[in-house]
Amino acid sequence: MLIIGFANHMITENVQVFWAELQRGEFISDAAVAAGTYRKQGTRWVIVNGGVRPRRGRDLKGRCLFFAERERIALARAAGTSVRSIAAQLGRSPSTISRELRRNESGGSYLASSAHAMAYHRASRPKPAKLATNMALRAKVEKDLEKKKYSPEQITGRLRVEFPDDPEMRVSAETIYQSLYVQSRGALRRDLAVCLRTGRALRRPSRKPGQRKNRIPTATGLTVCRSFMTTSSIRCKRAIRHRLTVWPHHHRSALRSIHK
Repeated sequence: MLIIGFANHMITENVQVFWAELQRGEFISDAAVAAGTYRKQGTRWVIVNGGVRPRRGRDLKGRCLFFAERERIALARAAGTSVRSIAAQLGRSPSTISRELRRNESGGSYLASSAHAMAYHRASRPKPAKLATNMALRAKVEKDLEKKKYSPEQITGRLRVEFPDDPEMRVSAETIYQSLYVQSRGALRRDLAVCLRTGRALRRPSRKPGQRKNRIPTATGLTVCRSFMTTSSIRCKRAIRHRLTVWPHHHRSALRSIHK
């Protein structure tokens, strides 16, 4: 049986936690911590996906096994636990565990990482992007982006007007955006992203006004700092005035020049 390499992005339940935190307004470092990873890994996920939240892993069906469940299966299997006992521990059907072992065992042993990688690739049935298969539509969209500097929304609207009776010459604005940002779709060229009015090669998470997380946890620290600076300034001025009344004349002129 072919052993497929395992990677962190295959644990879609963690990846979706990361993207959900980003959409809530968290920074990459905080979203990575919530997903059980580190900031650099989170940055890689954003770059690879072009800033677009991947669909895989959203609303996983109940029959899909999580990576944590596969780890428990591997430990129980190594301890010689029966299929029915493993199913009872996980709250799963015995047929689900039996099918998992039958599909993903390799050489008589069951490894959680290898099993998860094989299940991930087995479930990969990507539908070809419309802009990757329809060359006429792709050429039209690229021309309008590059030559006419239209926005994806304008292109979508003009296609309806120019080709009212041809549904194959229709494309949504979101499809155009994703074809630019997510290069794994193999549709539009990445360099066309600079033709967008934002000029961004990555999509930034959309946040509502006031949703962005403040880097300062509370404003109390800033208020206390300002108060301290004001108090220190007043004390300094009082000390200078006191010295001006006590010190000799040549010292007073020096203090006045410093104070100015």
